[in-house]
Amino acid sequence: MAILNMNKPFSLIREFHLADWFTLANAVCGTGALFSMMTYLQTTDIMHVYFACGMVAAAGVFDVLDGRIARWRQNSSAMGRELDSLADVISFGVAPAIIAYGCGMQGLYDRIVLAGFVACGVSRLARYNVTAEALSEGADKVKYFEGTPIPSSLLLVVMMFVAAMQGALGESLWFGEVVFAGFTLHPLVLLFAVSGSLMVSRIRFPKF
Repeated sequence: MAILNMNKPFSLIREFHLADWFTLANAVCGTGALFSMMTYLQTTDIMHVYFACGMVAAAGVFDVLDGRIARWRQNSSAMGRELDSLADVISFGVAPAIIAYGCGMQGLYDRIVLAGFVACGVSRLARYNVTAEALSEGADKVKYFEGTPIPSSLLLVVMMFVAAMQGALGESLWFGEVVFAGFTLHPLVLLFAVSGSLMVSRIRFPKF
């Protein structure tokens, strides 16, 4: 039987570096975006869509800062890399998909595409984690990405923010809807399919 060591209740927290706290802030912002969209679905108050999109944007800021702080302090770790990936899945994978769902992409085909988008993001991060050392070629940082990085989904969030500002939500979504075999597809969701496909592609993108 495992015995809990009460003398070190905060031992995990003590292992966190400064950059890790920024990574956790990324995850908190992504979670906040999910809460905002759930509130929107309950209240239909458009401000909650704005809040959700803003929280994802804030997560992007924390995502940039955690990497720069880790390099500045030269204390990056395997744990930090795993934290970063888990936070990115929430903020740039699940949150954008839920924002799209809340904004009206709720047909069966929409859900399949959005679930596939999240799966592509998870796969992209897993591949990066196992190939980061090889891609860096002995340097301190990776020189290029294979496939678009998952934070590129911020572009989709910006798109949904603009749609919300223009009132293009629900039945007013851009490009309307298509019914096939009794189920609905909103053509706008295909941008998420494109984004997910680019994430898992072998196309090389330079890292600046």
